[in-house]
Amino acid sequence: MIAVPLPFVVSLLLFLLAVILWVKPSREGKSAGLFAGLCALTTAIVGLRWALDMAIFRMLQPVCAALVPMAAWYCCKRAHQPGRLSPLHWAGPVVVAAAALGYPYWHAPLDLMLTMLYIGYGIALLRSSGTMASEVRLSDVEWVKYAERMAGCMLLFSACIDGALTLDFARYDGAHAIYILATGYTLLLPTLALAVVMVGRSTQPNEAAESAPSELDPPTQAVLSDGEANAIIAKLDTLMREKQAFLDPDLTLSRLSRKLTIPARQISMAVNQVHGRNLSKVLNEYRIGHAKERLLTSDESITQVYLNSGFQTKSNFNREFSRVTGQTPSAFRRRSSASES
Repeated sequence: MIAVPLPFVVSLLLFLLAVILWVKPSREGKSAGLFAGLCALTTAIVGLRWALDMAIFRMLQPVCAALVPMAAWYCCKRAHQPGRLSPLHWAGPVVVAAAALGYPYWHAPLDLMLTMLYIGYGIALLRSSGTMASEVRLSDVEWVKYAERMAGCMLLFSACIDGALTLDFARYDGAHAIYILATGYTLLLPTLALAVVMVGRSTQPNEAAESAPSELDPPTQAVLSDGEANAIIAKLDTLMREKQAFLDPDLTLSRLSRKLTIPARQISMAVNQVHGRNLSKVLNEYRIGHAKERLLTSDESITQVYLNSGFQTKSNFNREFSRVTGQTPSAFRRRSSASES
């Protein structure tokens, strides 16, 4: 019966992913590795719960399941604002653990509790994906936004799994529960883990922000005046042209905020207000301008050009170069050489 061993295969793959991430020196890599390890443990317990039907696994399954959405939210939250997890977030897992330990003396609605946790954190992740992640490399902002949305959708998908289980127990006495759980968690946890890993790998450590709240990011008004927005853009343009800050491939909105001594939200608002594009695209336009100059004035390979212009991947460089110039880097260099001759 394939439904029982499948969770163990997925658990092994997630465990290997956790080990790979853990051995990396990055702190965010370790956070993502711990989350992948939690997903591996949860998947294994789901398999053991239905393969052995032992009381210990019946108790551990809801507890681990309650930790997953909280941990996913925390890993993604660090991309927006570093800091420790508020004790309030432990309330859900603690209540679920108490309910699991209290069975059969306390017949708590565990399924309903878990469903509410997953829906709540799923909605929170979808909402946070609409704001710019200040601790993420600006070149990865769009990818992180998609990853957060994917994570939020996966948490909401878990609520569908719980709904299917409730319906199965109501109509078929749980005859299909093993298949629903095995298939659901096999799809849910690996996808959720990959989304969190994507966010973690793009998040840059910020020790200063870990220790104290940033004084550069107080509450800001909803809209900047034209004068305020233009002043911020002028200061940003000076930094880019004189200091060439765009050459830093790990530049984040938080780091940019400290360089300009301007709140991060005001920078993002000003760029959108003046340019009608997000900061990531504007930053890449400075990088493309530098790359065009290198393509015209040097014999560097295209790989050297994009690495020396602040890009990390050739695919991103080619995509942004085509967006800005309407042609590929190699075509741009050939046409420029032909026009000069």
